[in-house]
Amino acid sequence: MTTSSEKTDLSYALAEQRELLLITVRGLDDAQAARRTTVSELTLGGIVKHLAQGEAAWTRVMVEGDGELPDGMLDMGQYQVAEGETLDGLLERYAAAARATDEALAGLPDLDHSVLLPRTPWSPPEPEYWSARRILLHLIRETAQHAGHADIIREALDGANSTAQR
Repeated sequence: MTTSSEKTDLSYALAEQRELLLITVRGLDDAQAARRTTVSELTLGGIVKHLAQGEAAWTRVMVEGDGELPDGMLDMGQYQVAEGETLDGLLERYAAAARATDEALAGLPDLDHSVLLPRTPWSPPEPEYWSARRILLHLIRETAQHAGHADIIREALDGANSTAQR
């Protein structure tokens, strides 16, 4: 009987959530990816862009651990598809961010690795540290939450949903 490690199991959980998100954009063109289908400002392309930015930022935090705020981490434009951006380009950014996260996790001896978090407007006054485990769990939660948003947006767009397309 083979057993897997916690890091392997959590990495697999993140990969599953990424896959569910990617199902929601399958077969779409750029206009569909940028279209709002609910009262929310979120679009499918904007969600992919945000998750790509989020994975890149959190991976930098996890690897560097220097407390520096990654470029664009608080940029609210990360939720919007900008003029000239394409779904293919956003998907390439997301795939690159996912690869970087996976490589960073593979390079860690364990998930207990602790890093200083960057200061944000909502940070507590004292320095805050998270383990690589907590960062990975945050990425899983963030991806799962937005995969759910994406499923609703896609269903409102054309009736498709990730469950039926899986």
